Amino acid sequence: MNTVLHIPHSSRYIPATLRWRYVVSSEELATELVRMTDWYTDELFMNPQSVAVVFPFSRLVVDVERFFDDRKEPMARKGMGWSYLRTSQGTPLTKALDPETQRYLATVYWDHHKRLTELVSSGTVVLDCHSFPSKPLPCDLDQTSARPDICIGTDPVHTPQGLREITVDFFQKKGLVVDVDKPYSGTLVPFSVYRKDPTVKSIMVEVNRSLYVEEATGKKSENFSKIRKIVGEFVEILQALGPNSL
Repeated sequence: MNTVLHIPHSSRYIPATLRWRYVVSSEELATELVRMTDWYTDELFMNPQSVAVVFPFSRLVVDVERFFDDRKEPMARKGMGWSYLRTSQGTPLTKALDPETQRYLATVYWDHHKRLTELVSSGTVVLDCHSFPSKPLPCDLDQTSARPDICIGTDPVHTPQGLREITVDFFQKKGLVVDVDKPYSGTLVPFSVYRKDPTVKSIMVEVNRSLYVEEATGKKSENFSKIRKIVGEFVEILQALGPNSL
């Protein structure tokens, strides 16, 4: 099956030309990057056969997983829409966008979505690849302290029951605790087909970071290879599905 990996939050790169915009110290910025980066999701999910769209900038530059229209984006009210104004702790992160910088960042945002759209056609499965902290951040909408090993995100139009069942069943059989749409919900679909073409399928898989990294530093833990193997097996299963199997 045509499977496209969407990996939006694995990068820590902030261009030096944009450093002026951040009102925090270098140490504070480094700490926020540790908190907000989906560490090594490009390594966890990708294999030599992968077709992937990996965002090259940190989400602290642009968050391509958010709606561009802040009126549609729930996180915008926390100052964390497509262009963050606040940190995960609720403190100021950046200066307001000037027109030139806003045009540049908007171009970065839409270029990423254009690349994704070009790879997705009828029958494609988009695997939205993420990780999440083991404890809620102040910005999180779900503040429940007990968190699963794997969070599966779904969409009522683009996530068929079969895809949901295959995903949940796979990770549960690996001995992992799985929740659906908790603590994070939804999954990304290209805007051009969102809620329009149900033959484009999508599911989000979020891996609890405590399974594979030292969360205080982002350093790989001794379990990294084990978790990478499990996630890699799941990706291979999706790639091997027949076109009419979901």
